[in-house]
Amino acid sequence: MHVAIAGNIGSGKTSLTRLLSKHYKWEAHYEDVEDNPYLVDFYDDMQRWSFNLQVYFLNSRFNQVIDIRKSGKKVIQDRTIYEDAYIFAPNLHSMGLMPTRDFENYFTLFQLMSSLIQPPDLLIYLRASVPRLVEQIQKRGRKYENGIRIDYLKKLNERYESWISGYNFSKLLVIDVDGNNFTEKPEDLSDIISRIDSELFGLF
Repeated sequence: MHVAIAGNIGSGKTSLTRLLSKHYKWEAHYEDVEDNPYLVDFYDDMQRWSFNLQVYFLNSRFNQVIDIRKSGKKVIQDRTIYEDAYIFAPNLHSMGLMPTRDFENYFTLFQLMSSLIQPPDLLIYLRASVPRLVEQIQKRGRKYENGIRIDYLKKLNERYESWISGYNFSKLLVIDVDGNNFTEKPEDLSDIISRIDSELFGLF
């Protein structure tokens, strides 16, 4: 069983991954943020480090998916390999922060990797407005995220919505984060769990 959580920066992916891992006794695989050697440099100079960062994430998540399938365990994953390729890298390219030759090189590599892996059994997409994202980013207080621009988050949100509207790799569950405070309200978390049970196990 492989469940993955997708969503923009600050949407609550890590928090929900932790809560669902505890509830279902699933093994959690988190996004490689703390040990990422490019993240701080990227936010200081996006144009210089965009390709390096995206290749690092691509490699990291590819290895995660390989490990998940090999383990045979029930796993929940914080962010997917698809988001890097369909949202973050194209967004950097369209903003002029990743040269065309780097983007084409990156996407060719992604296509090869994606042909060798299986998609998650269920994708949970956390939909959040830009004000909610900003609120969450400020609340967690990561220094390197202080410089994230509103227009950057807005463009990412637009790409997420476009990607999700055509997503057909697996079962999909969309959660409106603006109307759900699952980290503080047990009833909101219970509602999400009921919807997951219905998707995965046919329970109502």
